[in-house]
Amino acid sequence: MKRNKEKIILSDLEKKMVFVTGPRQVGKTWLAKKVAESFLHPVYLNYDRLADRKIIRNESWLSNTDLIIFDEIHKMKDWKNYLKGVFDTREEKLRILITGSARLETFHKAGDSLAGRYFLHHLLPFTPFEVAGRAEDLNPNILSEGGFPEPLLSYSERFVKRWRNFYINGLLREDVADLTKLAKNKELELLLELLRQRVCSPVSFSSLSTDLQISPNTVKRYIEILEALYIVFRVTPFSNNIARSILKEPKLYFYDTGMVIGDAGQKLENAVAVSLMDYTFRQYEEMGEISGLHYIRTKEKKEIDFCLTKSVNPILFLEVKNSDYNLSKTLCDFSIKYKVKAVQLVGNLKRERIENDIEIRDVTRFLTEELATEGVRV
Repeated sequence: MKRNKEKIILSDLEKKMVFVTGPRQVGKTWLAKKVAESFLHPVYLNYDRLADRKIIRNESWLSNTDLIIFDEIHKMKDWKNYLKGVFDTREEKLRILITGSARLETFHKAGDSLAGRYFLHHLLPFTPFEVAGRAEDLNPNILSEGGFPEPLLSYSERFVKRWRNFYINGLLREDVADLTKLAKNKELELLLELLRQRVCSPVSFSSLSTDLQISPNTVKRYIEILEALYIVFRVTPFSNNIARSILKEPKLYFYDTGMVIGDAGQKLENAVAVSLMDYTFRQYEEMGEISGLHYIRTKEKKEIDFCLTKSVNPILFLEVKNSDYNLSKTLCDFSIKYKVKAVQLVGNLKRERIENDIEIRDVTRFLTEELATEGVRV
């Protein structure tokens, strides 16, 4: 299935290197090879393959190569300086595309020798927005099973369950081991299971450390690993004081909604979070707009599920309900206080309407129609 990212990646390759990063098995290699179809002499090189690794180290691709795809090259020692050298000395016709299943920006700790030489794109699972108009041959459970290509293309519940078991096993046995150099980490596996049961709730590192009998700093490090591997992402509380917001408890959501252990409401909220995160990435990477995804919670524990921001200013409040179509009083109060548009998203809604200037919308229709890259309609 065609990915929306293909067109802008082709455009960006004319100007700089392009990095494509995202979760394991989300379709990065497939997308890279679709991009390669627009070139006459493309070369795909995977650093995990010994024969390709030799070509990479010796730079021994043919002179007529017009596109090189480097896959998983961040596993190579001093990979940034290597790419800098290839890019700075390349033939004028040569384009360079880099893919990887770990967060490439995670490795930018000691200064970025690639500054100004690349564009970064995040490829996330399919969302209702991306499959709009193409959903007739797809698994209809995208909001509960997630948008990873293989589950999305399968109607078999048994296949989806088997796929997810192998997916989680691969994450823990291979990707975590690559990043941490540990063959097995039981504490991290237990943490992952706890997080799967605590989606939609603020996460306390201290509470998790007590449950797992490890230090809060170790919990923090493990969660950073899960983030680096695109297993979870954090949504922080909105605050006019951004520094204070970072210090408050985040919520953690899964890129694969099917990993959530919870009721239909929790899975729906997770699916909305993935769509909103995808939107913020697209806003920044394709439009140059700085968007943020947060939630709101007061000292009185009044809460709104999501707050979209633009240049740190709130532009949209969202409350997610699986089947409750009664308007949220908290959503109304915050919309009035901040003078910000608010929408209540409902999973099983017979009729959309406006009540007290608040839109009550079908969640699938909203995610399909309103999250275009050009911006949320406000």
